[in-house]
Amino acid sequence: MRGLGLIFSAVEYECVAVSGATHPVVTRFAPSPTGYLHIGGARTALFNWLFARHHGGTYLLRIEDTDRARSTDDAIAAILDGLDWLGLSSDAPPVYQFARAERHREVAYQLLESGHAYRCYATADELAALREAQRAAKQPMRYDGRWRDRDPSTAPVDAPYVIRIKAPQSGETVIEDQVQGRVVVQNAELDDMVLLRSDGTPTYMLAVVVDDHDMGVTHVIRGDDHLNNAFRQLTIIRAMNWAEPVYAHIPLIHGADGAKLSKRHGALGVDAYRDEMGMLPEAVLNYLLRLGWGHGDDEIIPLVRAIELFDLSGVGRSPSRFDLKKLENLNGHYLREADDARLAALVAPRVEALLGIVLSASQHEILVQAMASLKPRAKTLDEIAEGALFLFKTCPLDFDDKARTLLDDPAHVLLAKAADALGGIDGDNWTVETIEQAVRVIAEAENLGLGKLAQPLRAALTGRTTSPGIFDVLFLLGKDEVLGRLSNVPVAAFDGIGNRE
Repeated sequence: MRGLGLIFSAVEYECVAVSGATHPVVTRFAPSPTGYLHIGGARTALFNWLFARHHGGTYLLRIEDTDRARSTDDAIAAILDGLDWLGLSSDAPPVYQFARAERHREVAYQLLESGHAYRCYATADELAALREAQRAAKQPMRYDGRWRDRDPSTAPVDAPYVIRIKAPQSGETVIEDQVQGRVVVQNAELDDMVLLRSDGTPTYMLAVVVDDHDMGVTHVIRGDDHLNNAFRQLTIIRAMNWAEPVYAHIPLIHGADGAKLSKRHGALGVDAYRDEMGMLPEAVLNYLLRLGWGHGDDEIIPLVRAIELFDLSGVGRSPSRFDLKKLENLNGHYLREADDARLAALVAPRVEALLGIVLSASQHEILVQAMASLKPRAKTLDEIAEGALFLFKTCPLDFDDKARTLLDDPAHVLLAKAADALGGIDGDNWTVETIEQAVRVIAEAENLGLGKLAQPLRAALTGRTTSPGIFDVLFLLGKDEVLGRLSNVPVAAFDGIGNRE
């Protein structure tokens, strides 16, 4: 931890029982709208949501938009959209911190009137000189309290001032953190932080405390990069004689290499996992849940089960490591479990974008039917979409190089025989079973293993060497499309590549 000399006990702190009768649980997620909803922020939101649900409490959202230069409407929209996609929308309309500035100022002046805060007239030049002197002396750089006990009558007339809290100067402050355990800081290390700037704008540290109190927040669950802040914020809470929240500071997420999580590790906005990477929200939630929290060796924990199990005692103290491959594998599991109609609705826009077409109602129905064959092989929605493209291409097909090599003269002879056999199947009897029977008869007649026939068939019908099972491919394409594609193989596969050997 930076700044404060924090002392962690070796004893694990037991989670305090929550009384639902007199102190219903209220949690909050409080992002700053300066960019997208980061994957680490999504995990914090999830933990707050789960804790509230587990205890039958309330989960709230606060947009901390006091940084007006960096806060944007687009970022707010992205955060709300990401939370909605994950199913982590607030139980009440969001609170916008900037809109509450007058309330924050009110508390600052209450602290001033009660003697827990004071006006500081130190100029920018004075403070710069102080920092330089402390730097030269290798001392911690903090305000020295020069206006803390000065007679107000000595203040310069009409000079600008800030309002500072009177931090305790002796003893120690203890936080029984639900994740970190017992954490102690010597009060001598706390400085008289600014509550209200000279232009009248409240500081972040003041605004957070006031908003948490007014929103009735009982449990502050956030990243452990805020642990230092908790001790300073407690100074305000105690000066106002407000109820202290229960703190739970969660270790941050690192990359698989142990370094701070960045874009190269997959630290993208939540929207990227949906739009660019083809993840399902339930997979992302399950993965985030297991990043720092566990229940035995369980990896697959549906959200309903997570609500039953989740408590802060299961959150570890060590940073979690983000592994994109594990997320993809988990997503593959949820793809296989997902409803086919739902998957088709998610995959359809991806297919349309790749082919530059609009799927008809009948084509969409084919896509639904294809899900059972497509999803077992896939780890993302994009992989399903790629695997489905053959269904909607028109002749002549585009053949990749591997597919072309399979379509030699002997293959053409086989394909012609396959076309004759498949053409003999009555259209009303075009089933996987009848298709399989016809193909196997040809393979046996030619004294071939099924694969020797299936591979050129796959290449001819899809233009690729990988696809769902060949019988599913034949069934999904339908009799007319299959025969049409088989009749177009010579032109499609060999046009423009020169003489065949």
